[in-house]
Amino acid sequence: MAKETVKKHSEFEELVESPDALAERLAHSEDFVKKNKSKLLGVFALIAAIVVGGFLYYNYRNTQNQEAQQAMFQAVYYFEADSLGKALNGDGQYEGLLQIADKYSGTDAGNLANFYAGVALLKQGDFAAAADHLKEFESDDYLLQARAYSLTGDALLEQGKNKEAADMYVKAANHNANPYFSPQYLMKAGVAYETDNDFASAAEMYGKIITDYVTSAEVTDAKKYKAYAEAQAGGKQAE
Repeated sequence: MAKETVKKHSEFEELVESPDALAERLAHSEDFVKKNKSKLLGVFALIAAIVVGGFLYYNYRNTQNQEAQQAMFQAVYYFEADSLGKALNGDGQYEGLLQIADKYSGTDAGNLANFYAGVALLKQGDFAAAADHLKEFESDDYLLQARAYSLTGDALLEQGKNKEAADMYVKAANHNANPYFSPQYLMKAGVAYETDNDFASAAEMYGKIITDYVTSAEVTDAKKYKAYAEAQAGGKQAE
């Protein structure tokens, strides 16, 4: 290691102290550039294209998001007015949530359009489409994301997909668990498991409310439901 350090140090001193050696190195560098000029130009052009392309894409996405937000304004107005058909499909002048979610996918507004569309479709009874749109929604807001999981569970439960629905409710309850909403989601999970005749899992959900959320409004019902679920689970085991 010491020998290598000394050698490198000597080479450095030779370059600094010898103008001829430095000139020779520069000549080699110039030869390399001349021989590989086309390749180097290609590399520089590629780097420039990537930088410019990234800049243009960033501006494009910003423009898309602004357009989507403007389109969302009227769609949300119809949604809040409970005019779900116009909210989903537009009114001939303004685009609806379904078009916005598809056309502006990848933007914040397009993402939010999936949530609104999922809720609107759920209200209309189109449960399969509702679940699809709600599954597309992603948010850093943990309360809104948990709500989306729960609504997805509602859509699945309406389709008779009880186990999948229960799993979504559990996912909602565990997503940044809190004493305000988690007990509600656990209750829904318990009911979904009961509907699927999985009374042991149902009892587990109710028991979690009783032990982890002792001050919640759901505790009283959870105790009754847990006793029933345990009795049913015991009966199934006896069979």
